[in-house]
Amino acid sequence: MLTIGYIGNGKSTNRYHLPFVLQRENIKVKTIFQRNPEHESWKRISGVNYTSDLNELLNDEDIQLIVVCTRHDSHYEYAKLVLEHNKNCLVEKPFMETSEQAKEIFALAKEKGLIVQAYQNRRFDSDFLTVQKVIEDGKLGDLLEVEMHFDYYRPEVPESVHNFNPMWSYLYGHGCHTLDQVISYFGKPDHIHYDVRQLLGQGRMNDYFDLDLYYGNLKVSVKSSYFRIKERPSFVVYGKKGCFVKETKDRQEEHLKLFYMPDNKDFGVDTIQHYGVLTYIDKEGTIHEEKVKSVNGDYGRVYDDLYEAIINDKDKTITDEQTLLQMEILETGVKSLK
Repeated sequence: MLTIGYIGNGKSTNRYHLPFVLQRENIKVKTIFQRNPEHESWKRISGVNYTSDLNELLNDEDIQLIVVCTRHDSHYEYAKLVLEHNKNCLVEKPFMETSEQAKEIFALAKEKGLIVQAYQNRRFDSDFLTVQKVIEDGKLGDLLEVEMHFDYYRPEVPESVHNFNPMWSYLYGHGCHTLDQVISYFGKPDHIHYDVRQLLGQGRMNDYFDLDLYYGNLKVSVKSSYFRIKERPSFVVYGKKGCFVKETKDRQEEHLKLFYMPDNKDFGVDTIQHYGVLTYIDKEGTIHEEKVKSVNGDYGRVYDDLYEAIINDKDKTITDEQTLLQMEILETGVKSLK
């Protein structure tokens, strides 16, 4: 049994972590720390201890892993505190504010023989897993280009911001999802072209980014905007012999927002209308077009991997090197904005 606790009792903990953890019989949630109980807005979970005394969580000998689900400007402080109390640590994303902070936290964990890791749950998005399946089936031939889009139409968000803070940029807040997917599957790029903008002008929020990551002849583009009234496809993949288009995103977040939880068999599962379309030419020169059944996603697999690393001493799936590379890309992408 892996016994865990949480720092933070807001949306992150209750929407993106607990619904998956509570489905796992080998993980026990013992304590949740909430700094301001008077602002509590989520229903309490039976059998879980809620406290406003952080030391109660940090000094509990039963707890092996503490999950930091707070604003990312407090991630460094809390992660350091958790490690200094000899607990393993899982940290929401963006992992830290700077790569230097990340290096220090990883070094401290190594010194103490502990695990610290970013919560990169989007590795287990259905659309991303399905793209991997299509690539590995080989019908596309040699890969030439991958386009990844994470679009919204939320103009009220950037329009309400009248200053620029690199750590609260759109690149930090959303690039941490898609960049991790690229890094986890394709590795470190040869070079990167950055197009990170403030569509409303200098001194305003970063609300758009378009990054091209190059791997030999392959270009992987990661694109997002707050001003897309019609979303672009989630993934478009081109090879020498075909292409694959996945219009819709993974549905786990959609279902969680509706409080439709993972204990439902069809939670996050694509129906045929959500399947991507594969178009390819075979050896005889015949063109085929077919729908590809989506691979089911599961954010809880981050916890499955952590269980194996902490309890069974397996290697971490989300490595320090991958997280550091992501942090360096985020820093570089926003450094020229003002």
